[in-house]
Amino acid sequence: MSGFDRVWLALREPVDILARDAGLLAAAAQSLESVSAPTVLDIGCGTGSTFRALSPRLGKPAHFRLFDHDHRLLDEARRWHGDTVDLIQGDLNDIGALPLAEVSLVTASALFDLCSEQFIRRFVAHVMQRGASLYAALNYDGRMRWSKPHPLDEAVLASFNAHQLSDKGFGYSLGPQAWETLADCLRENGYTVRTAESPWTMAADHRELQRLFLDGVVRAVYEYGQLDESEIRDWADFRRKMVDREGSLCQVGHQDILAIR
Repeated sequence: MSGFDRVWLALREPVDILARDAGLLAAAAQSLESVSAPTVLDIGCGTGSTFRALSPRLGKPAHFRLFDHDHRLLDEARRWHGDTVDLIQGDLNDIGALPLAEVSLVTASALFDLCSEQFIRRFVAHVMQRGASLYAALNYDGRMRWSKPHPLDEAVLASFNAHQLSDKGFGYSLGPQAWETLADCLRENGYTVRTAESPWTMAADHRELQRLFLDGVVRAVYEYGQLDESEIRDWADFRRKMVDREGSLCQVGHQDILAIR
């Protein structure tokens, strides 16, 4: 799902909040309790959803830096939060330029499945040098389940997951394998790592989100080119009809990671 916009991010935020593992989110907040004046850097911040999820759970005030390459999303974050956070525009590929000074915790949501192994290893090495912990939530793990089955579900999922391995701006992505690579790399660099499932569930009251998600899946499967176009159309038509059916839901597997120094 590349080319994120404000509508997509706004629709998915309530689902994200429900999906986040409550234990790891609380532990991420708890990790800052011993820091006298904690600073948090949220990378790929979008409009600030991770800030909105984490900040109410903190037991003390913290300074937040929100980092993204898209000035339009940062403008939206400014409308949400004004001057209560620092908003920084930059290229995440320039890892050495990340504003990590005095940062105790780096956060990211729905980011690392877009990244290559090389990027992940460079990122972990740089963050480790600064002594920061990491809370990385909502990493896609390759699972997708629909309550109303279709014969092509497995084939569509295989094509979608293969498409996820293309370059999303950070080298050829690890896609569904990214969360395990990130967790292993963090352990190799001396972090204590906890992981937890954070399944993303779109139910009947998330119809608009389901439709947008479905559009993204269909687009990716077309681009990958493994399935016949008539098969894709048949599957997509069925799925679009099912969105409005009672009891229709889609569950997408994700994993949360908390790594403490």
